[in-house]
Amino acid sequence: MEIDKAIRESNDRRLKSKYNNAIYVIKRAFALYAFEEVAFSFNGGKDSTVLLHLLRAGYFLHKETPNYLSEGDTNCEMKCPIRTIYFVSPCAFPEIDSFTYETAATYDLQLENFRIDFKSGLEALLKEKPIRAIFLGTRIGDPNAVGQEQFSPSSPGWPPFMRVNPILDWSYRDVWAFILTCKVRYCSLYDQGYTSIGSIYDTVPNALLGTSDSSTSKENFRPAYLLSDGRLERAGRAKKCSRQDSGSDPVINESRTLTVSVIAVGDEILFGTVEDQLGSSLCRKLRSIGWTVSHTAVVRNDIDSVAEEVEQRKSSNDVVFMYGGVGPLHSDVSVAGVAKAFGVRLAPDEEFEEYLRHLTSDQYTGDRNEMAQLPEGITELLHHEKLAVPLIKCQNVIILSATNVIELDKQWDCLIELTSSSGLLVSTAPFLTKSLTTSLSDVETAQPLSKLCLEFPDLSIGCFRKSRVGPLIVNFVGKDQARIELAVEALCKKFNHGDFSEVNCG
Repeated sequence: MEIDKAIRESNDRRLKSKYNNAIYVIKRAFALYAFEEVAFSFNGGKDSTVLLHLLRAGYFLHKETPNYLSEGDTNCEMKCPIRTIYFVSPCAFPEIDSFTYETAATYDLQLENFRIDFKSGLEALLKEKPIRAIFLGTRIGDPNAVGQEQFSPSSPGWPPFMRVNPILDWSYRDVWAFILTCKVRYCSLYDQGYTSIGSIYDTVPNALLGTSDSSTSKENFRPAYLLSDGRLERAGRAKKCSRQDSGSDPVINESRTLTVSVIAVGDEILFGTVEDQLGSSLCRKLRSIGWTVSHTAVVRNDIDSVAEEVEQRKSSNDVVFMYGGVGPLHSDVSVAGVAKAFGVRLAPDEEFEEYLRHLTSDQYTGDRNEMAQLPEGITELLHHEKLAVPLIKCQNVIILSATNVIELDKQWDCLIELTSSSGLLVSTAPFLTKSLTTSLSDVETAQPLSKLCLEFPDLSIGCFRKSRVGPLIVNFVGKDQARIELAVEALCKKFNHGDFSEVNCG
């Protein structure tokens, strides 16, 4: 069978692994259900094209022992006469319709057209003929992929059937590696720069594949398989804003109280092996844009410890910044802890996997990079051209990968630049600070300072000593310079002239 032969002769170890896993799922489905009880949802796109040829190979391997190598019949065009569902839409590209009908004829697909919505079409199909399982070309990253496994029952309220997703963990790169390796025909739109095809109203060629023709002033486009970063697959799809997008995110909603919790993950901090410099640096940076740090914590390199702390903080109005515990080591549990706190699973994120693939190159040879497992359905990647790998945002939790102050400075600067275009971190009036020093004892200053705090509840008035025998420093923090000056004046009036002097605490 030519598909199976092409894959086995390929040097792409990742593709072979993806292929073998997909074939296993298909053969398992054929073992569980009679051939007459399964169907295939085909839409003419690249994902369902890949699935079609996987079904052909899986059906062949399920039905008989391959003997084409011994016979020398390397051009066997094995067909798979599976019932195929196609939902006809007036909004579909003509090229998609043409490709679908030609493909169905070439491979003897039992094509059944429906001109109604997907749910109604399935209800009609299942009412007319018994269908227990439907093969779908769903991949992680698709809008409807959240919560799905390779075998997933249909959602509540839908007709009962088993969704079979053989390529659920495939990336954009995997799809095109399969198509090009097996030399299968695909819709011509992909040669015109389209990378993700929806309707004629929300799909345009991907601008990242555009090339200018100086002789005609016309923009041309390279084929879809030349898109280097799979995370940009949907760059040619119009993004529709929902009401939820425009105000429910605690990170970008200016009407919320801008308070932050900071969580550090690391046994090395708790054991005193290393000094945590990131926490204080991050707090200063947050204060510089007017945010209030309401809580800081250091937790162990333990999934449950991370999950418990995030669970407590995510239920508040705080935005949560996390650092530490990010990477390929066994102790890097931050992402898994966040997933547990939100009650979601870790699932492959093909956008993040593409970043890691470019970063690690051949250093990672497995079929799946475990670092690309991210909390499903709640993850947003924060990408900046200066960052080799994007930062991770899970609802109100932002996970920083910095391991030192220099890296933190770089990631922070990128976040601030993103703010100007996306409103990610809303900058408000920065906090202002003024510090006084005195040689008076704590006992002498305690009561007047307590009264002062009641007089100026809008200010943060703190006291500390840099050393046991050093002078007492009184720190005034607020956003109104005039109020700070009034508080300083009020404190000085409670004591003798010269008892307090201004100092720069850095």
